[in-house]
Amino acid sequence: MMAAMAPECPLDADVMHAKATAETGLSDFGDDDYRERLDVYLAALQEIPTMQPAGIVNHHVQIVQWLKNRLLLTDLLARHPEIHDIELRPPIVIAGLPRTGTTHLHNMLAAPTTFRTMPYWESNEPFPLPAEAGVEPDPRRARMDVSVQVIDVVMPHFRLMHEMTTDHVHEEIQLLANDFSTMLFETLAHVPRWRDYYMTHDQTPHYEYLKMQLKAMQFLRGGRRWLLKSPQHLEQLPVLDRVFPGVFVIFTHRDPAPVVLSMLAMLTYSARMYSSPVPVHEIATTWVQRLGAMLDALVRDRDTIAPSRSMDVRFDDFMVDETAVAEQVYATAGEDFDDAARAAVAAYLAGHQRGRHGSVATSPEMFGLSGEDLRTPFTAYVQRFLT
Repeated sequence: MMAAMAPECPLDADVMHAKATAETGLSDFGDDDYRERLDVYLAALQEIPTMQPAGIVNHHVQIVQWLKNRLLLTDLLARHPEIHDIELRPPIVIAGLPRTGTTHLHNMLAAPTTFRTMPYWESNEPFPLPAEAGVEPDPRRARMDVSVQVIDVVMPHFRLMHEMTTDHVHEEIQLLANDFSTMLFETLAHVPRWRDYYMTHDQTPHYEYLKMQLKAMQFLRGGRRWLLKSPQHLEQLPVLDRVFPGVFVIFTHRDPAPVVLSMLAMLTYSARMYSSPVPVHEIATTWVQRLGAMLDALVRDRDTIAPSRSMDVRFDDFMVDETAVAEQVYATAGEDFDDAARAAVAAYLAGHQRGRHGSVATSPEMFGLSGEDLRTPFTAYVQRFLT
């Protein structure tokens, strides 16, 4: 079915802009500096030698949605310029590699009503279409229900690695995609050209664009203090601290070897959606190096965030007493862990036991790696945070 759609879904910037305009009735995409970044990303996608038609459709649809989000935000800001004047409280940000407990911690802390978070459906469509504003039930949720069902059909084992539901709390890295500058692109496809471009550019303007989106989302659906989470922040701490003064950061830590293997399983499994065959070893070796560079950046910049505005959480300690970690976060961040918050955390934990969906077995050999490949790039990180 998706292959049949591919001729109508080219990876062509002009076609995608025209579609976004037609589907929203809007034409102002905001500052046009994003066009260069989009062109680099499209060139990187077009260089994938094993790209299959389903992958073309997937990327086309995603990019059209990001363009629609730009149109909708620009329109919203034009109609409500008071959004610019909203003062965001210093957010709480979880920064750690995937598989270090970040998703579990994020959802656990989001269980009480203390923090403003974004469900998966809102991260994908943060601003409603003009014709759908105020409509209940929200059509954006219904569209995400369908998307999640498709994910479960085409990647039935993905939930063993990272559960995706319409209402689970999601990352703001999805919002950074709306400005076409994000590490997310590296996880959606094997795009070395994009990675090299991204890593040589200052991300401050794009974090400012993220901040504006958070203001707009708070204007639309309320909220008091944002709870955010993304591995990207590990290598962007000076930018994060500059754009969000007073930010409170929770760093999660775990032995990198099982973390890398688990992440490689996710990346190579999901690569089936765009690539046939999947270049497993190439993806694996690239990401071992990439993650090593990220953690080296964390070692270099960790002290950018003052001790009074940060805490380090080891995965093993978190698994031993999750509620104690929640209490520590609340206390250190200046929030009241009252009876209602404690009950909400307990209810979440009761329904989200680790491994309830099963697990995925991995080994270095599956990816053409050795045990030493999973140790050497992370020496400085292990010495700083795990010894």
